Amino acid sequence: MNDTPLLQVKNLSTSFPTEQGVVHAVNGISFNLDIGNTLGIVGESGSGKSVTAYSILRILTDPGRITGGEIYFKGENILNYSEKEMYDFRGKKISIIFQDPMTSLNPVYTVGNQITEAILLHTDRNKKEANERALNLLELVGVNDPQKRLKQYPHELSGGMRQRVMIAIALACEPDILIADEPTTALDVTIQAQILELMQELQKKLGMAIIMITHDLGVIAEMCNEIIVMYAGRICERGTADEIFYNPCHSYTKGLLRSLPKFTKDREKLIPISGTPIDLLNMPKGCAFAPRCKDAMQICLSELPKEIPINDFHLASCWMNVKKVYDEVKEGRKNG
Repeated sequence: MNDTPLLQVKNLSTSFPTEQGVVHAVNGISFNLDIGNTLGIVGESGSGKSVTAYSILRILTDPGRITGGEIYFKGENILNYSEKEMYDFRGKKISIIFQDPMTSLNPVYTVGNQITEAILLHTDRNKKEANERALNLLELVGVNDPQKRLKQYPHELSGGMRQRVMIAIALACEPDILIADEPTTALDVTIQAQILELMQELQKKLGMAIIMITHDLGVIAEMCNEIIVMYAGRICERGTADEIFYNPCHSYTKGLLRSLPKFTKDREKLIPISGTPIDLLNMPKGCAFAPRCKDAMQICLSELPKEIPINDFHLASCWMNVKKVYDEVKEGRKNG
């Protein structure tokens, strides 16, 4: 049996040199993704979620550069691929659904043209076969009257329809991994639920793995086997969905969960995370979240915390967990 993960990201770092200094958008992150699993990456704007995805696909905008680490797909380091090899790799092995379908779809080409283009570029199908495949894809993603939609332009479709077209393009070559970058941000709640349900159905049908990038913890709870919480370009906590939601061990994760609306009779007020997001040009020596953390200790400001195992399914980079272990040992000796 092959135990090699489908995707392995090891110590990935991505930076953007600017006139003011270097922005370390992704700073030494590592994770694995197995076949058929869904990995959620959650965090506020600027945490490095999307840059991580673009780094994996090597589609960073200038002046972004991968400055360290390795990315393995089925055991091969894709950072060693030539641009031609990456051209063949994108779409066929890993596809992405971008945040805003209105800006991602080309307004001057029909929906049919845009789907068949991906098929013709990455498969051996001829034009007739590509048109048939495009029609089947629109049916697969639940677009009504697909024959008519193929001849329409993006502006003639609703937001939900455009998002389904984006999913159809991403699935055109039956990729092993689908990256969904904020796939429901611009949609109303009803359409959001339909899109998430569609993605789950397609995953079961096609057996693909999914990386779900979002700031919405509700989406993460519904979709993901494993969750990574990012802040200021680093992973601050990771674990199974149950562990993250019911046993959060990093102050940032706890803050995110406290800011979620709760459907109880008490009508509790939302508790926002205090302070402002970190300036990536002036990163502190210690924990990046320390200036906003009410539990911060002196060590939090001066030393970067390492990942501490909470249990077999849960890791967190927080000095409070070290203190907790120390206090428990101290209490045990006292009672012993």
